Amino acid sequence: MRKTILSIFLTILCIVMISIPAASAKKQVTFWTTETEKDRLEIQREIAGKFTHNSGIEVKVVPVQENLLAERITAAYAAKSLPDVVFHPVDFTIGWVEAGILDYRLATEVIKDLGANTFGAGPLKLAQVKGGYAAVPADGWGQLLLYRKDLFKEKGLSAPVSWDKILKAAEVLHNPPLIWGFEAGTDPGQVYTQQVFEHIALSNGVRLTDSSGKVNLNTPEMVQTLKFYKSLTHFTPPGNLYWLNTRMDYLSGRAAMIVWSPFILDELSGLRRDQPVIPDISKGEQGFLAKNTGFVTMIQGPNGRSQYGQINYLGITIDADKKSAMEWVKFLLNDGYNKWLSMAPEGKLPVRKGTIAEPNKFIDGWMGLEFGVTTRARISDFYGMKVVKTIVDGVDGFDRWGFAEGKGALISKLYRTKVIPKILKRFLDGELNAEETAKRMSKQVKALE
Repeated sequence: MRKTILSIFLTILCIVMISIPAASAKKQVTFWTTETEKDRLEIQREIAGKFTHNSGIEVKVVPVQENLLAERITAAYAAKSLPDVVFHPVDFTIGWVEAGILDYRLATEVIKDLGANTFGAGPLKLAQVKGGYAAVPADGWGQLLLYRKDLFKEKGLSAPVSWDKILKAAEVLHNPPLIWGFEAGTDPGQVYTQQVFEHIALSNGVRLTDSSGKVNLNTPEMVQTLKFYKSLTHFTPPGNLYWLNTRMDYLSGRAAMIVWSPFILDELSGLRRDQPVIPDISKGEQGFLAKNTGFVTMIQGPNGRSQYGQINYLGITIDADKKSAMEWVKFLLNDGYNKWLSMAPEGKLPVRKGTIAEPNKFIDGWMGLEFGVTTRARISDFYGMKVVKTIVDGVDGFDRWGFAEGKGALISKLYRTKVIPKILKRFLDGELNAEETAKRMSKQVKALE
């Protein structure tokens, strides 16, 4: 009898001992982010800490370089080790739903809970899938053409708002190695090259598909775009250029025009000690380059006018701890949203404008945010309300290849493979002519479908 009682007691004790860790184990959300800079990671971890304090759910913030994100996600999916939530550009959103990586049902539920009408219509439309939304819009930016207003004024040049004015200014101001007329993206392994080329192509009315919905880049407009882009590279330094090169040259005063996201407003301001602005130093005036930089949003080509835009999303994966992941995303877009945008307010526009009760809450909050690292200043104070208004007003009208035509999955493959920059580089190097390049691009993009 005693042995029986002892045996029962030991069994119960074992069950209790096994159960204790499971009951006390903390839930955790693994969050992959392409915001990998040290100061931005610190802010994300601070937001995660507040979320953990409020919810008891821990967040593991994992930095992933954007250029490697598609490869990392594909590998994680194959290994069944996806993160719970992934911050990513629209380039991959639809494709990842169709590949079974993101759970659109959870994203749609989050958007409904927060209020679909609190988000910008454009960002929601880009993520629309049958039955809801592929992911939750987080922030965005519109690509800009930056130019030296002081140099343009000295030479009597008009603002580079159109192809002819861009080309004329590049020719007049080109004086290497002191200054390059226009720095275009030429690195075949970088998404930046796709972004710059797509912006120029969109400005000439080049679409990914024809009127019947079929992929067709073999058009007169594409051939014209290729020839124009190559003419711009005559005023670009040799080699494979990407965002780091163009930013560095503009901040050192060695580029008259570049195409960049508004993230550069931070470094351009001269408020960062880790990023010297040479024209400011040579003129002995902090903010000289910022004051003498003009911004073009919509570029006018012979057959169109457009601004390339990028929206970033929070995707909840199929491997996620559903409830915890949804709570984390809701927190980021509510209590943590202003802090999230503060990582880089110059390039993180609030695509969720407010709450149901306060429709402009996050727009108003963003307007008061400061940028800079060693020294802080509001964008409106530093660049003026005209620049701020230009940047904010564009969110709902950003243009991109393919998304409005239901080709989001194809765009994901396009950006993952970098097929356009690779073929473009062969054209720029003289291996192909413009007509051959347009045909090859069209054929290889069709093959990705």
